[in-house]
Amino acid sequence: MIVLAGGSLIVPVNILAANKRKLNFVFILVDDLGWADVGAYGSSFYETPNVDQLARSGMMFTNGYAACPVCSPSRAAILTGKYPARMDATNWFGGKLTGKLLPAPYRDSMPLEEITFAEVLAAQGYKTFFAGKWHLGGEEYYPEKQGFEINKGGFHRGSPPGGYFSPYQNPKLTDGPEGECLPDRLGDESVKFLEANRDNPFILYLSFYSVHTPLETKDDYRNKYQQKAAGIPAENEFKLVCTQREAQARQIQRHPVYAGMVQSMDENVGKILQKLDELGLTDNTVVCFTSDNGGLSTAAGSPTSNLPLRGGKGWLYEGGIRVPYIIVWPGVTKPGSTCDVPVIGNDFYPTILEAASLPLKPKQHLDAVSLVPLLNGSSTTLDRKALYWHFPHYTNQDGRPGSCVRAGDYKLIETFEDNALELYDLKDDIGEQKDLSTSMPGKVAELRKLLYSWRAEVDAKMMTQNPAFQQE
Repeated sequence: MIVLAGGSLIVPVNILAANKRKLNFVFILVDDLGWADVGAYGSSFYETPNVDQLARSGMMFTNGYAACPVCSPSRAAILTGKYPARMDATNWFGGKLTGKLLPAPYRDSMPLEEITFAEVLAAQGYKTFFAGKWHLGGEEYYPEKQGFEINKGGFHRGSPPGGYFSPYQNPKLTDGPEGECLPDRLGDESVKFLEANRDNPFILYLSFYSVHTPLETKDDYRNKYQQKAAGIPAENEFKLVCTQREAQARQIQRHPVYAGMVQSMDENVGKILQKLDELGLTDNTVVCFTSDNGGLSTAAGSPTSNLPLRGGKGWLYEGGIRVPYIIVWPGVTKPGSTCDVPVIGNDFYPTILEAASLPLKPKQHLDAVSLVPLLNGSSTTLDRKALYWHFPHYTNQDGRPGSCVRAGDYKLIETFEDNALELYDLKDDIGEQKDLSTSMPGKVAELRKLLYSWRAEVDAKMMTQNPAFQQE
């Protein structure tokens, strides 16, 4: 181990490989959790002591991104290390909305020929466990077909068909006692897996259905947050997202039911962390925590606010794609550290492989880089020019179909309906309020060239004119 000035730790991978006991992995994915929905990222209304403790235990990425502003593509990107556009998996599986344009064609399943990091770890003797939301294809594409030996609750649906209380109406999860809460059940199943595999290397992938709609929580939690919300003024609670849409985004976090859902999620994160401690596994377990897209702020009750970010789920503004992103690697990541380098969900794949001292698979995780140099303090940068998003679809959240690129501090958004371009300096304008496209044509041209070249490289499918569309 090498200690740098300032206390940063560098743990060479060859030293890690010398350890006889393989690293374990816990991957926690929360559905629709916004960037500002946990205390560590600024929320003062939601109560997330366990996620906050997780952030204090490792590295919190302030510029962490999901690969798409909706769920299925982001989930596929995490497991494969590829941009959704490269797999033609660019929309939530089942989405068919049309408008002025026809949506681009897309696959409604994660291709079986993709080798997930679960499959790589399983081949190395890891026990593999999945619990919660899958939403990556029909029965022939379930978790069991993609490297997970155990599947508790993962099937083709994107929201719990029976809601958040038993009976669940889930073909991959037996009903519990009437009224059992789904996040509690998923947490309990995860704990059982840990107890049964304390002596085996494992990856536990807990993919909460929370905090996706339907908005449901325990009565005492709702009552608790109703009282808390009563002290928060509701003036200016909503604001127009953009002039081209009538969508209003919530500006204040004060939704009692949503807050209860966040609390239930957090409690079950704590349940898993406590069990790792009880079993003596904490020091040998890497924990990753993130979300599949930004918080829901413009539809279905608009339960949360992503401020200071603009927009939310279904939008290419930061509120739709920037998410909580935390990695804890005991003995490697400095506790309480933060990192401002832009990273994306794709990057978990090579990071997990390198942490496990396994060879990388660059032909598989084509659109990802390992974050190990950031985690162990050996570097403060990554060898990557830009991050990209391609979303040629309409959504229930009324977002605008388009593509975008972030290179350095600058982000360019192209909207497909009117070919409009927006340019923002995220360092000085995290809320994307000042469009610089007119005043910085050179930067627009530079980023547009990057974006167009990338779309050609991944063969990104585009939208076409809708002959049936009638302008109002």
